[in-house]
Amino acid sequence: MAGPPNVRRPATLASLAAELGVSRTTVSNAYNRPDQLSAPLRARVLEAARRLGYPGPDPVARSLRTRKAGAVGLLLTEALSYAFRDPAATGFLEGLALACEQAGQGLLLVPVSPDQVDVTAVHQAGVDGFVVYSVREDDPHFLAVLERPLPTVVCDQPMGVDGVDRVGVDDRAGMLALTRHLTALGHRRVGVLCMRLAAGHNDGPATPERQANATYPVQRDRLAGIRDGLAEVGVDWADVPVHERFEHSVDAGKDAAAALLAAHPDVTALVCTSDILALGALGHAAHRGLAVPDQLTVTGFDGVPEAERAGLTTVRQPVLEKGRVAGELLLERGDRNRPRRVTLPTELIVGSTSGRPRVEERFFSGW
Repeated sequence: MAGPPNVRRPATLASLAAELGVSRTTVSNAYNRPDQLSAPLRARVLEAARRLGYPGPDPVARSLRTRKAGAVGLLLTEALSYAFRDPAATGFLEGLALACEQAGQGLLLVPVSPDQVDVTAVHQAGVDGFVVYSVREDDPHFLAVLERPLPTVVCDQPMGVDGVDRVGVDDRAGMLALTRHLTALGHRRVGVLCMRLAAGHNDGPATPERQANATYPVQRDRLAGIRDGLAEVGVDWADVPVHERFEHSVDAGKDAAAALLAAHPDVTALVCTSDILALGALGHAAHRGLAVPDQLTVTGFDGVPEAERAGLTTVRQPVLEKGRVAGELLLERGDRNRPRRVTLPTELIVGSTSGRPRVEERFFSGW
């Protein structure tokens, strides 16, 4: 059966060049090396391409030729929506995107569940390098990244990986500064809400063994900063309740605060290892009718815009700058062989959610 009449075959690079009376190299340069053509000639090529239905060079064929994908892969061991829901992740993503824009590179998100062991998405990602955003030390997807002969930059965690650049903050020092602020106010009965510490779902108290075996170094260091600060005033870490949540959400913070305060009603300060958990704790306090900070002090870590609006006492870290620096480390690596370690500063932000403990809990004479 004959095909439908008057159906024009799609234009090709060769047919477009013939139509214009120019070389195929000229047509190719209009897309791939526009600086090689005058502005009028490039405009004429692109207009003819539009008129004849030429879609441009095949990106797959081009990547096979050049062995370059023109994109950076962001490994995110969370659901894809997490990158647009969590304010710290969103800020980091914006900074990374700015670096990619500056370099004329694309950005490919490679989201995988922390419960998955299938690393196919990493193996099949068509990228020129990876930025790994805050994964645990034994994460199989991160190990799959290391198996590929591509430059890699880690944001936050894991730490100290041979041959891999890293950008982050001193989480332990940041949390130590915050804890010293609380102990100076007189707090000794402190409870901690933390993000996930290791593989597996644990929504409840984090035992000393689980804390010791934590495979998320950022959480491990933040807990260590709290422990250091409390030890300075003689508080035994064994007496400090730590509740962990697998999901990083406001609802998880509410639930954790409810559980910890129900088990330890004498706690005067909730130290949260993220602003998101702290915002949840503030929500629980409001639900319970607990005045903050008169009856309960709540603190966070990150310094996200939502925390600022809530007046949260927190540790601010430059999340957008982390993303930008991570991108620059990857895209401007050149022939550098030695890995770089970039530690960005943090800042203690004293807001309206921290105050002296209840009168009966104050430890300094004269109160």
